[in-house]
Amino acid sequence: MTDNRLERATQKAEKWLENSFDNETSASVKELLNNPKELMEAFADDLEFGTGGLRGIMGVGTNRMNIYTVQMATQGFSNYINKAFPKQKELKVAIAFDSRNNSKLFAQTTANVFSANGFKVYLFESLRPTPELSYAVRNLKCVGGVVITASHNPKEYNGYKAYWTDGGQLVPPHDKNVINEVIAIKSFADVKNIVIEGSITMLDKEFDELYLNEIVKGSLSPELIKNNSDLNIVYTPIHGSGVDLVPLALKKIGFTNINIVKEQSNPDGDFPTVKSPNPEEKAALTLALEMAKKTNADLILATDPDADRVGVAVKNNNGEHVLLNGNQTASLLTFYMLSKFKENHLLKGNEYIVKTIVTTELLASIANDFNVEYFDVLTGFKYIAEIIRENEGKKKYICGGEESYGFLVGDYVRDKDAVSACAMIAECAAWAKDNGKTLYNLLIDIYCKYGFYKESLLSITKKGNEGQEEIKKMMKTFRQNPPMEIAGSKVSCMRDYLLQIDHDFTNNSKKSIDQPKSDVLQFITADGSVISIRPSGTEPKIKFYFGVKEGLSSPAKFDEVNIKLDLKIEKIIASLKIQ
Repeated sequence: MTDNRLERATQKAEKWLENSFDNETSASVKELLNNPKELMEAFADDLEFGTGGLRGIMGVGTNRMNIYTVQMATQGFSNYINKAFPKQKELKVAIAFDSRNNSKLFAQTTANVFSANGFKVYLFESLRPTPELSYAVRNLKCVGGVVITASHNPKEYNGYKAYWTDGGQLVPPHDKNVINEVIAIKSFADVKNIVIEGSITMLDKEFDELYLNEIVKGSLSPELIKNNSDLNIVYTPIHGSGVDLVPLALKKIGFTNINIVKEQSNPDGDFPTVKSPNPEEKAALTLALEMAKKTNADLILATDPDADRVGVAVKNNNGEHVLLNGNQTASLLTFYMLSKFKENHLLKGNEYIVKTIVTTELLASIANDFNVEYFDVLTGFKYIAEIIRENEGKKKYICGGEESYGFLVGDYVRDKDAVSACAMIAECAAWAKDNGKTLYNLLIDIYCKYGFYKESLLSITKKGNEGQEEIKKMMKTFRQNPPMEIAGSKVSCMRDYLLQIDHDFTNNSKKSIDQPKSDVLQFITADGSVISIRPSGTEPKIKFYFGVKEGLSSPAKFDEVNIKLDLKIEKIIASLKIQ
C-alpha cells in the first residue's frame, strides 16, 4: 500500500515539473523527489476542501497550502457561484486576509482567479479581521467571499474560508456543492488566470469606518461609558489583524485608556512571542498579564490572528488577573445585553439569542429569565449565522456565542466577531464598575442568581489512521452501549445528532432532532450534568465537553462550590473511563 502511495505521489510531483509552474516551485519539487517521506506528506494526498474551506501546512505539493491549491479551490468556488446565479449580470465577491505568512499572496491569487472568471472583486488593501470580510459581503451585496486565515493554528498553517451571500460561512447544501466543484478541478489547465482589467477594487480605511460605525450604533450605554471612559484596558492582537480596529472600536465608543502590548503589536506570521497565537491559551496572554499587573489594569483583551475570537482576563477579589473561558465571557455579555435591552425598553417579545449545543446551559437560563427565545445549534458559528438568516425580518437577533471564545453582537456581521465583542466586553466592564463591581464580581452574581454552571473540555489526541479508527470505535461504543449512569447520577437523556434521535430514558420515548446530521453524542443526567462527545473536524482529536451545575447561595461560597464542581467533573471523567 505504501509503495502504491509513493508511486502516486511521485507521479503527481513530476507533473509539477511542467512549464506551468514557477521556478521556485520546480526546485522544491526536485528536492522532495529525493526525500520519500516528505514527498509522501506533500503529494500522496490532496489538500481537502472541507465544509469550511481549506486549511493546511504551507509548502509545495497537492496536500499543502500554496498558490496552486488556492487557484484550484477558487476556480471550483467560482464555478459553483456561476451555476447558482445563472441570470445575475454582475457577480461580486469580497476577499480579506490576516497576518499569516503568504496570506496577502494567497488573497491576491484568489482575487485574480475570480477576476479571470468575470467577477467584480473587492480586495482589502491590507490585513483585516475576518468579521469585516463578513460585513463586506453583506454591505457590498456580494454573492460570496473568502478570507485567507488559519485562525489560531500554528505558524506553519494557512487557510481559505469561504462565505456565501449572507456573509456567513457555507452551510448545506452550498458547502457540499462547492466541495464537489472543487473536486472536479483535476488540472491547473482548468483554472482561468487572465485577469480582467479594472475588475479588482481595493478596499481601504474608508470602508473600515462603515464597519466601525455599526459597532458604535450597537453600544447600549453611551452615558455610562462616558462616566467610566478611563477604564484601564490592556489589549494584545497577538501579532494579528485586530491591531488597528480593536483599539479604534474601543476609542469610538468612548474609552480613552487603552494600552496595547507593544511586543505583540506588529503583524507577524511567525508569531515570535508565542508558541501558539491562541487566546484560549494562557501562555499567549503572558505579556498582556505582565503589562496588566504593572499598570493595574481593569481588563485584558486578546484577539487571535484573524480577530474573530477573544480572550479575556479580569481582576479577582485578591486583585489578581484571572482568565475567563469562552462560556464565562458569553454569559457575562448575554446577561449584560439582555439587562440593557430590558432597561432600555427594547424587548418587544420577538427577540432571541443563539448558542451551540456544547456551550453552557447558563445562556439558556439567562434567556428564559428575560423571556427571550434561545436556539441551540451544532458546533460552528456558521449555524448561528444560518439561524439569523432564517429569522430575518421575523425576529430580532440580540447576540450569540460558543464556548470556543466566539461571540457575535448584532446581525450586521454573520460570523464570530472579536472586534465588536471587545467593545461590548469593555462596555460591560464599565457597567460593572459603575455599580462598584468588577466583571469577576458580576460573574459570581450571575452564578448566585441562576446557579453555578461550570464547564470543562477534555481533548484526546489520536494521530494517524490507527488513531482515526480508534476515535470511530470510541464513538461507536458510546452510541451502541450508552452509559446508564454517570458519576452516580442516572442518564435521563441521550441525544444522537448523527442518527438525529433524542432518547428520553425516563419514559423510554424517542423524538427526532431538528438539526443537520453530525457525529455528536450528548448525555444529560438526572442532576443536570451535560456530557457531549464529538470528533474534531480539524484535528486528530476526540473532544469531551462537561457541564455541571450547583446552587450558589452567596458569593462567599464561591470557592467552596468551585472545588465541588471540579471534583464532580473528575468523577464524570473517571466514570466514563476515557483516561
